[in-house]
Order: sequence, then C-alpha cells, then structure tokens
Amino acid sequence: MPKISKKGQQMPESPIRKLVPLAEAAKKRGTKVYHLNIGQPDIKTPEVALNAVKNADIEVLEYSHSAGFESYRNKLAAYYQKQGLPVNTEDIIITTGGSEALMFAMGSTMDQGDEIIIPEPFYANYNGFSTASGVKVVPVISGIETGFALPPIADFEKLITDKTKAILICNPGNPTGYLYSKEELSQLASLVKKHDLFLIADEVYREFAYDGYQHFSVMNEPEIAENAIMIDSVSKRFSMCGARIGCVVSKNKDFMAAAMKFAQARLSPPTYAQIASEAALDTPQSYFDDVITEYKDRRDTLVHALNAIEGVTVANPKGAFYCIAKLPVENADDFAKWLLESFDLNGETVMLAPASGFYSTPNVGLDEVRLAYVLKKEDLITSARIIEAALKVYKK
Repeated sequence: MPKISKKGQQMPESPIRKLVPLAEAAKKRGTKVYHLNIGQPDIKTPEVALNAVKNADIEVLEYSHSAGFESYRNKLAAYYQKQGLPVNTEDIIITTGGSEALMFAMGSTMDQGDEIIIPEPFYANYNGFSTASGVKVVPVISGIETGFALPPIADFEKLITDKTKAILICNPGNPTGYLYSKEELSQLASLVKKHDLFLIADEVYREFAYDGYQHFSVMNEPEIAENAIMIDSVSKRFSMCGARIGCVVSKNKDFMAAAMKFAQARLSPPTYAQIASEAALDTPQSYFDDVITEYKDRRDTLVHALNAIEGVTVANPKGAFYCIAKLPVENADDFAKWLLESFDLNGETVMLAPASGFYSTPNVGLDEVRLAYVLKKEDLITSARIIEAALKVYKK
C-alpha cells in the first residue's frame, strides 16, 4: 500500500475542529451543543456585501488578476490609508483567506529547515502552515499570569540562530485576545532590524479593540518597512468567514515579487468573494460601533461568569473575541471530550477548544481551554453554568 508522506503524518490536527465528530454525535442524541470552540461570528454580514453578489451581472465567470481586482486593491489601500497605514495598491496581493496569505509569507521568506519564532499560545494553524512549508516553529512562551503580554525581548533574542528568518505575531491575539502596545511593537521592530529578520503580523482582528485601547499596526513602524509583512482578512471584520478573502501587504518589493509567483501558481482569488469584499468596504462606521459594543458586552459577560466559577482563572482580553481559561482539571482535552460524550445539563452541553493545541511546546497548556465569545450573552451565561456544573462532577 502506498505510504503517506512524513509531512502529511506530521500535519497537526486542528484543536478547534478535531472534536466535531463528538459534537455531531451529541446532537444526534438530542443534546444541544453551545459552540465556544470556533470563532464563527453570529453577527450579520453587511447587506452591502451580500447585495453586491446578488446584483452582479456576469455572463462569463473569468479568472481575475492573480493579485486580485485592481479596483478592490485600490479601495483597500484607501481603507488602510484612512486607518493611518502607509499602504498603496502595489503593496497588496489579494489571497484566498488570511490562511493563504500566511502560506505565501512563509513560502516567500523561508526555506526548508528555517525557523520562525512565535509567541505562544498562538493560532493553531500556524503549526500547520509551518509544517506544510517545511519550517520549524520556535516558541517563546507567554503566560496567563501576565494576560499573555509580549514575553521579554531577551527571551526572543536568545532563540535567534542563523536559521531564524522571521518572527510572527497575531495582534490582537488568537487565542488570547491580547493587544500589543505601541511600545511592544517598537521593541519587536528594533529586534528584527538588528538581526535582519522579517516581522509578520497577523492583524485580522484589528477592529476588535476594547476599553479605549488602540490597535498599532506593524505597517506603522517606518524603520522596518523592508522587514514588515501584514496579514489581513475580511472573515472577522465583516463576518464573512465563508468568503475566504484575505491579503498580504508589504512595502518590500522583493518579497512582493516572490509572493506574486505563489499567487500566479494558484491562478487567482475567487471572483464573487472579491465582489462581496470590495463592496463591504462601504460598510458604515455605525456597523463597527455596534459590533464592538456587542463583543465588549459579550466579553464582560463571559469573563465575569467564568471568574465566578471556583478554581477557574481567565485572562481578560483587550481585543479579538477569544479568551484563555485555566480550569481545575489535569487534562482539558479529556474534559472537552467528556463534555460531549458523557455530560449534559438539562439536555445541553458545550464544545470547547483545548488550549494545548495552541502551543507547540509539549505538555504546556494542558489545563487550559480557548473560548470564543461569539454567541449571544444569554448563551454565554448558560455555557458558563454548564461548565460550572460539569466541573463539580468531573473526575480529574
């Protein structure tokens, strides 16, 4: 029998989706499952985006330009400039989601066996993208006791070798919700400048900042214009996860030329999704104001409810719509499975994402889970009640 490649065997399972069969089985038994495991917003997609697709008058569904519609890139550049980012049309390549943008970034900056430093816990698929690219993840651990703030720069510097090509951050963070300060970004900028590295910033949650905190972009660090690569997406900003449209942004012309070759190899991003994404840029500010208010309320609701549970510690997120909670269990993976297989409260249970899958360091985060507060507040309160009841009877 033909053998699967080592790379295929090494590709990690998604901690966000690996328990889906158990959730499906629970639903077939008649149990209602509250999904705290995945960042799928229930916020309505802007009508202007949906109407653009409905009203598109297309007779031949042609390839688009490999870099994406020029009209969309022009409009996207104007959006970034309005945000205070020095981004021009030629600095943008449209991708099939932020995932493809990350793959382009890794493929254009790193070779087989090269290393990328990432503060952990981090978005689980970074492990998958790195494996697919033949790149080694070198983690630098942040902790719940600091709210997952940026680890000391000295911790980064001692990990840099001749194989190190880049540092990757998510800002605001998935799965932590941590929002890096201007000072922290400046420290990273100085470090990559000193060691001639790329700084890749996944900024897909840029709009989601709370309590008066402000998002600072890697593109606002002029001294590292040649080092900075920004990853972005419409998935969360406009509640358009299914559109699969993102982009990679950089002022580095050599990088953009390399990324374009990857873009040409996959031909072009999808046409209808670009139509929707371009139209979405006309979404009024009132939409975002309402969304931010809603997510802040949901965050406060969930964090308050979790903090009321004996033995649970939760880091209060400053952005995005995730939080990490430390539970009074030895193995959160087993607890998450048990919730779906063996527990319900009045016919209801919850689906969690075990946080160990968001680390690359073995045996770290075993007692932690990531929760996405993308459900309405009533459902978040019910979910916390279910977790509290489950912890009282779960055998650690």
